[in-house]
Amino acid sequence: MQSSEPNHDARDHAPPGHELSDLSPRTIVFFAIGLVVMIGLAVVITGLLMYDRGARYAKRQTPGLPLAWEREAMTGPRLQVDPQKELRDMRAGEDTALNTYQWVDRDAGIVKIPIERAMEILAEKMSK
Repeated sequence: MQSSEPNHDARDHAPPGHELSDLSPRTIVFFAIGLVVMIGLAVVITGLLMYDRGARYAKRQTPGLPLAWEREAMTGPRLQVDPQKELRDMRAGEDTALNTYQWVDRDAGIVKIPIERAMEILAEKMSK
């Protein structure tokens, strides 16, 4: 019966050790130093860009109005007394805005027209 293990002759193998084709430790150290330097440069450049961007953003900001920070003390919750009436009033205002003529700028001759009339004018222009 044959053995399942292959026949190994000690003369066919190299002595134990490491492969000679591996990277040298010097190459690995140089790569690591280069990587650390590149990461450091990226951090410094990013920091400078963010600092510059923050400074420009701060220059563009206008100071707040002095009265904007003053708020009157709330005496209680601001609840809707009659939400249905407020909704009806809001919708009536929207309907009025959509269905009536109104001057936007009388001197320039700009007028707001009802939505139905605007759609008719647009349909006429599209059909031509």
